[in-house]
Amino acid sequence: MYGSIAAIGAGLAVLGAGIGIGRIGGSAVEGIARNPEASGKITTTMIIAAALIEGVALFGVVIGLLGGAK
Repeated sequence: MYGSIAAIGAGLAVLGAGIGIGRIGGSAVEGIARNPEASGKITTTMIIAAALIEGVALFGVVIGLLGGAK
């Protein structure tokens, strides 16, 4: 029973990360379309934010799977 709950938690962490990175990507493309001169700064900020989201998602998956190992 604990394993299935942990799998659901890990899945939610991955789902949240996917949604977050999708929103970042969409906003970055929109920002570059509005101001093409700022594309370098926007891209750098987007990559940093995506990496932070991925780190948090990986942390959530690891904690979820370790919590289910009881």
